[in-house]
Amino acid sequence: MRNAFSDALVTAAVRDPKVLLLTGDHGYALFDAFRKACPSQYINCGIAEQNMVGVAAGLAKAGFKPVVYGLAAFVPMRVLEQIKIDVCYENLPVILIGDGAGVVYSHLGSSHQCTEDIACARVIPELTVLSPADRFEMTATMNLAFDLASPVYLRMGKSDRGDVHKAPVTVAQGALLQLTEGLKKTAIIATGSMVVTALQLVAAGMDADVWSAPSLKPLDASMLADIAARVDRIITLEEHSVIGGLGACVAEQVSTARPVPVYRIGIDDRFSARCGTYDYLLEEHGLTLAAIQQKISHALAATGAKY
Repeated sequence: MRNAFSDALVTAAVRDPKVLLLTGDHGYALFDAFRKACPSQYINCGIAEQNMVGVAAGLAKAGFKPVVYGLAAFVPMRVLEQIKIDVCYENLPVILIGDGAGVVYSHLGSSHQCTEDIACARVIPELTVLSPADRFEMTATMNLAFDLASPVYLRMGKSDRGDVHKAPVTVAQGALLQLTEGLKKTAIIATGSMVVTALQLVAAGMDADVWSAPSLKPLDASMLADIAARVDRIITLEEHSVIGGLGACVAEQVSTARPVPVYRIGIDDRFSARCGTYDYLLEEHGLTLAAIQQKISHALAATGAKY
């Protein structure tokens, strides 16, 4: 997925010299191709993320198209005020990339893990929030971000868990992408790293349709209403807090359509207790396939429904 991000960035910068990349003193290997192809369009702003967003806002006002790269724990979390006031208040075309979202920076502890970014970003006016699941969605969301010419936050999990699509896709603002065929009574809507897990649930025998949500804000209200109209329940999966993330987005929209139960599966309202591997952190937070199967089984059993 990160290679797809790099490729899309290089393609955009080669095509348009006004595309600039700003980084907070990291991502060097990731940007080798960019620095080789467009060395004059690369700006290392140093470990000064708040200033970096201000610089990007100024460049955008001068007619440039800045892409601001940082770890999600810092972009957007450390720079929310600058994103709100410097960028979004003036509706400037700045693309903000938050790498390593979720708990993939597992060994570095809660200071570098980011499970709050969707909740914080989606309440800022004018800011589109994107969350691709694989390399195809990454390319499509990057293309969308450049086409919008308005503020965008793109959430990128560093851990590449494999493809969920077999070919390139197009992502429109708000659109959900159906990954399985059928008219099941359970819909699973997942985003980012958890889309692979959603497909694994179906492969393991769960009777459900799977949808990927690469666009979290906006989220297509009419499409969600259509899904809610034909299912008995919706399950959301995300490597993010259950507060304010994908599950909250879906529940808010569905409540104004045909209300159906929305079971939100993500990270509970707590920090990681220990450091370890990425797989260990997924287990600690109950986001392994087995743990999610158990959560869904318990939820359905409570209503008398079958898994």
